[in-house]
Amino acid sequence: MRQLKTILIVGGGSAGWMAAALFSKLFKGLYEITLIESEAIGTIGVGEATIPAIKTFNDLIGLDENDFMRRTQASFKLGIQFVDWDRIGSSYIHGFGVIGRDLEWLRCHQYWLKMRAAGKASDLAAYSINTAAALQNRFMRADPKRPTSPLGHIAHAFHFDAGLYARYLRGMSEAAGVRRREGKVVSVQLRPEDGFVESVTLEDGAVASADLFIDCSGFRGLIIEQAMKTGYEDWSHWLPCDRAMAVPCARTEPFTPYTRSTARPAGWQWRIPLQHRTGNGHVYSSRHMDDDEAERILLSHLDGAQMAEPNRIRFVAGKRRQIWNRNCVAAGLASGFLEPLESTSLHLIQSVLIRLVRMMPDAGFDPATIAEFNRQTDFEYERIRDFIILHYKATERDDTPFWRYCRDMDVPVTLERKIDLFRANGRIFREDDELFAEESWIQVLLGQGMIPAGYDPLVDVTPEAEIERFLADVEAVIGKCVALMPSHAGYVAKVCPAG
Repeated sequence: MRQLKTILIVGGGSAGWMAAALFSKLFKGLYEITLIESEAIGTIGVGEATIPAIKTFNDLIGLDENDFMRRTQASFKLGIQFVDWDRIGSSYIHGFGVIGRDLEWLRCHQYWLKMRAAGKASDLAAYSINTAAALQNRFMRADPKRPTSPLGHIAHAFHFDAGLYARYLRGMSEAAGVRRREGKVVSVQLRPEDGFVESVTLEDGAVASADLFIDCSGFRGLIIEQAMKTGYEDWSHWLPCDRAMAVPCARTEPFTPYTRSTARPAGWQWRIPLQHRTGNGHVYSSRHMDDDEAERILLSHLDGAQMAEPNRIRFVAGKRRQIWNRNCVAAGLASGFLEPLESTSLHLIQSVLIRLVRMMPDAGFDPATIAEFNRQTDFEYERIRDFIILHYKATERDDTPFWRYCRDMDVPVTLERKIDLFRANGRIFREDDELFAEESWIQVLLGQGMIPAGYDPLVDVTPEAEIERFLADVEAVIGKCVALMPSHAGYVAKVCPAG
């Protein structure tokens, strides 16, 4: 076995510095790590919302959570509120974490389905600590000393300034020995005999070679696509939005512990609360709305003073045909793009990087390892894709051509199977450790108006009066727990206020 010696990361931003931070922490000097970035090339920098899996990454690189939050102007996130998605006037929250508790061998929502049909159940949000707390703008971290209480099962993620996060990780990486080179890559050299990447050339003529290349060059895919011609899977048939505008505004109250996604005539608008400002954006389909109208809608729905001109972004939903091609692995926007509806952009960066660590090659670059990496990565992308498509497909809206298209479009077979099973009896099964757990699918399916025709027949093993008492107890306990929680604003001000 011949060991790799050098790793070159091309591009900075969140993807590049996440790679540098993880590698420098875990590899402990085994490889020489260099990152090339140019101050002249901007980053997209709109990925400010995350899911709880980001804590795994932060723990791996040794971040102190309170320090990280202070230095990135961060707030906490219990879930995502979806407004006007099923129909205009509707609203629900996809909360992280559990829904109630299991009774016997069945999930809580199965009992809820039966009692809802009988008119004897509250809204589903009342049975989840995350959603109930979010609706009251309350927050606290899970209390490990209360493992039998809902307070021990609060799941949280973050909203933060992606630019400040990259800067924070850069400091950690350079302190751990990562070498940063300023410069713009203008060409990529491939070995003629096998197509492997040999080196990159910078604008000043300098040449940088390495054994393993990490392409974090954004949508351009400087190595993975422009040089290696890897190819791209276009998913815009199912995800028709292909434009986004992002703009910050002044922070306003309430200081919500959740992201808000509001459906618009040809897409949706995000609202992400940070300590020093609020992030806003409009994701839309250029086939159904022009840029001027999209900007008008975005700016007319800001809830604070506009702080900058909108940043305009063009994209095609999809992914590279191979995320790992020969001796190049793509991360971030270079690997593909799934719109930020469920805040998965940073997760897909960390997932690719951690998967690479688990399958780290030697200099022989075993094809079986690369194939398995790509199989696992494809599976993850496709299941996240399906989950995002669900939000568009499961709608009663027919007020615009965009929503009629989404409602009537064909969907991948993998998603169709999930929808059909849930519609029959409320069953959903997580496949092969896919990212979104059953609770996530349940909340979105129900929130988008997909009420199953029936429920699991084994619900009827339990007498109805007992089910009624069970649900009432879950609701009461969660209500008491939420009442004990401080406000989100108060908690942040106490434990992690930004300077």
